[in-house]
Amino acid sequence: MTRPQLLIFVLVVALLLALPLLGNNYVLRLATITLMYAVLTMAWNVVGGFAGYPLFGIAAFFGLGAYSGAVVQSSGFPIALAWIVAVVIGTAFAVVLGFILLRLRGHAFAIATLVIAEVLRELTNGWTSLTGGGMGLNLPFFGWSPTALAVFFFYVMLGLAAAAFVTTYIVAHNRLGFALNCIRQNEDAANIVGIDTTRYKIIAFTLSGAFAAAAGAVYASWTGYIEPTDVYDVLFSIKPIIMALLGGMGTVFGPIIGAVAFLALDELVWRNFLQLHTGVLGFLIVVLILFLPSGLSAFRISNLWRKAVSA
Repeated sequence: MTRPQLLIFVLVVALLLALPLLGNNYVLRLATITLMYAVLTMAWNVVGGFAGYPLFGIAAFFGLGAYSGAVVQSSGFPIALAWIVAVVIGTAFAVVLGFILLRLRGHAFAIATLVIAEVLRELTNGWTSLTGGGMGLNLPFFGWSPTALAVFFFYVMLGLAAAAFVTTYIVAHNRLGFALNCIRQNEDAANIVGIDTTRYKIIAFTLSGAFAAAAGAVYASWTGYIEPTDVYDVLFSIKPIIMALLGGMGTVFGPIIGAVAFLALDELVWRNFLQLHTGVLGFLIVVLILFLPSGLSAFRISNLWRKAVSA
């Protein structure tokens, strides 16, 4: 991390820590959503960015974590224990699923991971006695003021995003990151030179599932009500991919930059182009990806200035 990057990082962290003192509940809600998507994008980036596997299953882990935590919390257990159980279940599911699905590659892997969320949604709909089925599941009411709830869940999601960022940084700068990079470039060659690709892919897949499940569990407690069509929504799988592309796949800061940029664009377009919201947002994202194929994290003002001068 360069000195300017470190300075910007420290300033951003300080601003986030002070945000509850500066913003209202709407700002805190928007910041919490941004942090949640940053976690989901960093979770996707470990498999999709570092390893280059087209993962479309983030919604499956998010929904599983949401329902696992919600069921435990609804049974009267403390919220912290519910979140821990959700992470354990999400991690175990990712390990088992990794052994099965990571034998596939390319389009086959992408389709298989996409289907998992639909399978879990149908199971959740059918298991009415435990999950409430299509009627959804209500979580215990905290009894706190709206402001206290907004501040609490903002800091919880900030802590989760910080943990995901630290994990991403460690992955990127150790043997796991090197192995995943080799897998992305040429998996067969990585096998030939002695890299245990199956082991490293499962580790990456497990990290991805654990953080997505944690985000789902916190989301369920935050909203107080969940239903299968909400937490297993395919957009929870699609948006992290778009955010990673926007910020920079396979980078440390890219997922965070992409999440902030996407949701800032979404909010800006929603306010000014309500009738054409989806079309205008999609157009802007395509333009950014076309002109910045390596993502916003690769953008340098100095490079733009040199190009302008040379022209």
